[in-house]
Amino acid sequence: MARLIQQLTEAKIRTLTKIGLHHDGAGLYLQIKQGGARSWIYRFTLNGRTRDMGLGALADVSLVKARDKASATLDDGIDPIEHTRAQAIIPAAPKRNFSPTFEEVAESYMADRLKRLRSEVHRHQWRQTLVDHAYPIIGKMPVNEIETNDVLAVLKPIWESKCETASRLRGRIERILARAGVEGYRTGANPAAWRGHLQEALPSRSEVQPVKHFRAMDYQDVPAFMAELGQIDTVAAVSLRFLVLTAARTNEVIGARWNEVDWNERTWTVPAVRAKTKRNHKVPLSTGALAILREMEPLRSSGDDFIFPGQKGAGQSSMTLLSLLQRRMKRQATCHGMRSSFRDWAGDEGGVPRDLAELSLAHVVKDATERAYRRKTAVERRRAVMQSWCDYCLPLSTTVVNIAQARHRATAA
Repeated sequence: MARLIQQLTEAKIRTLTKIGLHHDGAGLYLQIKQGGARSWIYRFTLNGRTRDMGLGALADVSLVKARDKASATLDDGIDPIEHTRAQAIIPAAPKRNFSPTFEEVAESYMADRLKRLRSEVHRHQWRQTLVDHAYPIIGKMPVNEIETNDVLAVLKPIWESKCETASRLRGRIERILARAGVEGYRTGANPAAWRGHLQEALPSRSEVQPVKHFRAMDYQDVPAFMAELGQIDTVAAVSLRFLVLTAARTNEVIGARWNEVDWNERTWTVPAVRAKTKRNHKVPLSTGALAILREMEPLRSSGDDFIFPGQKGAGQSSMTLLSLLQRRMKRQATCHGMRSSFRDWAGDEGGVPRDLAELSLAHVVKDATERAYRRKTAVERRRAVMQSWCDYCLPLSTTVVNIAQARHRATAA
């Protein structure tokens, strides 16, 4: 077929107002009707007969697509209008006669998707919620027969008593049924969808399970707490002091290794694999935090050892730190709540700008524009913040027991 002359352009099309046909080339026309409706017409001649074929409205078919359609019509010598009519009466492909059970689709889905989860605990939880609550009710049902009432039969018994579990289970059922739809085993709306569907039948999580924040210590009580903590000569006490001074998460501290510390830059980098944000987080170390590392260094045996070792070469347990805080020291706060103490201090007394406080806590900013604007981690600006926090937590009069020296004295005795 002859190449289109291409007389029209997108800019020219926007200026056309005259009623009638506007030629682009090789039989392609833009048709403007009374009232302003615009559509594409392809005029062709086949076996001595001239015919017009509609290619769609301008709003749906761009100039480029209209040219593609026009150039593809007569390549095989077939009348495109008759061909389109013939295609319209071809019966749709028959639906699959076989429908697997919900359990079969779920197992296939988990085999494919759960291998991407890094946590064995999460993989176990995924399967166990289905085994405990979904399989007994809908596990053997053909996946194309599952309806809203069936999903509610799974969720209602545990929605208020085990709200967190039920909410996660609903999302898992929704994803499994979505997979069944993609594979052609079911059609129509997803009966496990929340928005605009199950939310009309079940109370929201906030109604049945109010948000519980980690209990935090008033930041004004932190200096006295740190003074008391400094008199305890255990690794748990030292790691808890480090946690407070760095405002880090518990798992980040108890998993800290010596090869994550850069003495020259005076930073500790939490690797992405252990960070909640799944990206490396560089923590500027205050004088107090550095003193803790020097205090622990005599106990170090190799470059990749845990900084705060527990039993049998493993890191400290989070429960060990919590027990120290709540049972031995009789504080009602949690280890994670110490991060809130830092945040309250930063906003109320430290005069720390919000962005620096959030960066210091390794929080992910939800606003994409702000994230793009703030690509740098502002290590030096955060260093000043963490040093101010350290000075607040550890007044000059504060003294601490050196754990390495205490252990040496105990061994000598």
